[in-house]
Amino acid sequence: MNKLELLLERIDKFNKDRDWDQFHTPSNLAKSISIEAGELLECFQWNDTKYDIDAVKEELADVLNYCIQLTQVLNVDLIEIVNNKMDKTEKKYPVEKAKGNSTKYNKL
Repeated sequence: MNKLELLLERIDKFNKDRDWDQFHTPSNLAKSISIEAGELLECFQWNDTKYDIDAVKEELADVLNYCIQLTQVLNVDLIEIVNNKMDKTEKKYPVEKAKGNSTKYNKL
């Protein structure tokens, strides 16, 4: 079993042991992702270079955890959806046009 599979099982067991799956609707998980992303952003409020890396890791873990749970509730494959999005993004941002350039794809 690989690390991702072990993590998915651990998250699933954690929720089942606490009977929390009943609260994990797609809408509630999406809200939680947004809330935790706000807390992650707060780590960088007022200063882009001086931040507490431990606090950043904690909030990043919360965001990722809720994202993983949403993939499970929606019954979508995490690896597949990220790869599919990467395929699309690579087409939008070809290296020859996008390298070193932060311009949005429709203005390249």
